[in-house]
Amino acid sequence: MRRSSYRPILYLQFFLLFVDLFVNSFSDLLRMANVIQLVLYIIQDVCLVFAVIVVFLVFFNTFIFQAGLVGLLIRKFKTTIIVTLTYFVLCVGLHVWAMSLRWEDPNRYIWNEGFQAMFVFQRVGAVLYYYFYKRTALRLGDPRFYQDSDWLRREFAKVGR
Repeated sequence: MRRSSYRPILYLQFFLLFVDLFVNSFSDLLRMANVIQLVLYIIQDVCLVFAVIVVFLVFFNTFIFQAGLVGLLIRKFKTTIIVTLTYFVLCVGLHVWAMSLRWEDPNRYIWNEGFQAMFVFQRVGAVLYYYFYKRTALRLGDPRFYQDSDWLRREFAKVGR
């Protein structure tokens, strides 16, 4: 992929990360009305789905995918895929739990032990997600994923065994 065509995709991926970071940082401060917090949570979850879609679209654009080595791509990026899906589940779980506890009274104190643990797991998952997603976005800009090379031929030979 040419650098000029990959740059907008990279900016889109960074924007999706920024939206997620913004919602994680400020959603509790913007809980005056349930609808505001619900919309923020929906935006965050939709951005996570879009982030996964963008990564897979970039996968489909690689020479490796077009050569039929889908397993190689999955193997190289399986940690990112697992972390992203786990983080999505943690986000949805936290959002549903928070909204169900706060729906009647948005300013209600809900920090019981279970919710606090879920909150911590979601935030730790967020840090892992930011790291692995950004690393994947930058690694997929590597030209060797988009052209035939000795590295790819060696990987193809490993798969053939």
